Amino acid sequence: MSENKSYNHDQYLIDDFKLEESWRIFKIISEFVEGFEKLSDCGPAITVFGSARTREEHEDYQQALALGNVMAKSGITVITGGGPGIMAAANRGAMEAGGKSVGLNITLPMEQKPNPYITKLVSFKYFFVRKVMLVKYSMAFVVFPGGFGTLDEMFEALTLIQTDKIRPFPIILYGSHYWQGLFAWLRKELKVSGYIGEDDLSLLQICDDVNEIASIVKDFMQSFRGENS
Repeated sequence: MSENKSYNHDQYLIDDFKLEESWRIFKIISEFVEGFEKLSDCGPAITVFGSARTREEHEDYQQALALGNVMAKSGITVITGGGPGIMAAANRGAMEAGGKSVGLNITLPMEQKPNPYITKLVSFKYFFVRKVMLVKYSMAFVVFPGGFGTLDEMFEALTLIQTDKIRPFPIILYGSHYWQGLFAWLRKELKVSGYIGEDDLSLLQICDDVNEIASIVKDFMQSFRGENS
């Protein structure tokens, strides 16, 4: 009798787990649908990454703000992860220039509140869904100094381009003071060891001038339109 009760209980837990997993699939699908619907009209866009911990008085914040401003004045939508720091700076620059300022916020246990400079907000529970949206609707990534999340987004895009899963687009690292050490390590360790090739390194650009970044992005977008006209 007790064995039967134990079996029924275990079966109940298994069935409950399956039901929970099925509902999770629908939640994931709903996030994709909402993202596609809300972002379908965002137009040509770049995504700006960087640390959420960067303060307003920091030079990187001011440069991200300037980049958002110049991009918006060129008619280019600025997308960020929707949080504070570099993300807020880029969104702020775009909004103050009267452009489209998009935030793709992620719901975290320690809640990340969307910054107040977003004209269109989409919130996600799942990181991988948000990553799909960032790649799908961006024609360039501009990566400011940041931590694990920033590096994760950068290397994911590099991997997708390297493996021909997505069309190549500019990945621009702002701030040689921050990125030159990583770039030197990639060349010294990964390239010398044969883990990556010279062509893989060429997928990254380091730049210290936001106007030059804007020119790189606009030139790429112009060539893209030419190829698809």
